[in-house]
Amino acid sequence: MTAPSQHPFDLVLRGGTVVEATGRARVDLAIRDGRIAAQLRPGEPAEATMVLDVSGRLLLPGLVDAHAHLREPGLTHKEDFASGTQAAAAGGVTTILDMPTDEPWTDTPDLLRAKMALTRDRLHVDVGFQVAMRRDTTDCRALRDAGAVSFEVFTADVPPIYRHDTIDALAAAVGRIAAVDGLIGISPGDQSLIDAADGEPTGSIADYLASRPPLAEANGIARAILVAADRGGRVHIRQSNSALGLDTWRRMRDLADVTIETTVQCLLLTAERYTDLEAAIKASPPFRNEADRLTLLAAVREGTVDIVATDHAPHTPAEKAAPVAHFADIPGGLPGLQTLLPCMLHLVGRSDLTLGDVVRVCATNPALRFGLLGRKGALTVGHDADILVLDPAMTSTIRNEDQRSKAGATPFSGLTFPFRLDRVLLRGRSIFTHDGVSTSAIGLVQRPNSG
Repeated sequence: MTAPSQHPFDLVLRGGTVVEATGRARVDLAIRDGRIAAQLRPGEPAEATMVLDVSGRLLLPGLVDAHAHLREPGLTHKEDFASGTQAAAAGGVTTILDMPTDEPWTDTPDLLRAKMALTRDRLHVDVGFQVAMRRDTTDCRALRDAGAVSFEVFTADVPPIYRHDTIDALAAAVGRIAAVDGLIGISPGDQSLIDAADGEPTGSIADYLASRPPLAEANGIARAILVAADRGGRVHIRQSNSALGLDTWRRMRDLADVTIETTVQCLLLTAERYTDLEAAIKASPPFRNEADRLTLLAAVREGTVDIVATDHAPHTPAEKAAPVAHFADIPGGLPGLQTLLPCMLHLVGRSDLTLGDVVRVCATNPALRFGLLGRKGALTVGHDADILVLDPAMTSTIRNEDQRSKAGATPFSGLTFPFRLDRVLLRGRSIFTHDGVSTSAIGLVQRPNSG
């Protein structure tokens, strides 16, 4: 236990059990100036301005979603900083790492600073910003100094100026980012397979699946690891969801400083669900078969997969419902910020994962990899008091009418999960209770730790 200070605390949470990636502990949490100031023995006397009784509740660190698209600037009819961060608050995500594929793409220091300026007094949770790597000149040092959390390198399915679809282009980008010690996010794919599949498409779902097969993911993973080994960069691989990709990862990951993520929807859905959910779950990479899903779940349990994120990518209902000639033309992506925790808790309820697993892959590991540990991802002394209060005596259901994203609906509506999210604290201040979201926009822009 941490000895309490002689100065009064702002808030003490009494009677709860803290859940970390490594285990559980019955402690009272004392908060001062927005941070965990002490872990007290249960009932230990302490002077505090406010005491919150959380008896019988479980206390988890706020989740860190390392892969989300808040759609601002330029695409705010789909989502914006206010609506996206309100959805996150309602789902227990207290830190979002925002991807750069808005309009325009965030690829210069000026655009990054302008994007950050748009957030003022509009964030309900904390947000860090990721930047896109161009094939031509990118000032990596200036972007790092401006606060970029990661540099995103795309290998397929993006405009040519951002597409690093050859080994020399990928190596050059990784080398430039490694030179400034930036974290490199690589989306694994293979443009040649997409191009080949586009030769004689019928526009079917089967064509879409064939154009982005596990082979593309596995090849992308292999190339990312080999380039990282050669150029010395810190690489985070995005959105693995196939058994072949994971097998490639296991065999090669020791060659370099690399981590890997999957998305929560890939732990729950398979390609069979295109039959009934169709456009609602069209995204990239496409969902795989049941054997892939089970392999992925096992990899999360075993620690082979480091991070579970959402790829929150909302579209309006009208956009998803618009008629298209080819399935591939449907806008790709689905909302996920508000449903990350419920979906992970659903897997806990099925005994597929533990609460410790949830903390590890959705809080501690993303905070560590993206340079936020010491502030985010844990409830030890010195960390921000970003706290989820769960009632284990209750059960809950995801409902479309509760969703705060502009997408308006979720493919997980009707999914039940154990626990009720009673309260969410951001730096010790309540931003959500189970009967509503606070109107206080107290979120801050997050930058990675130096060094």
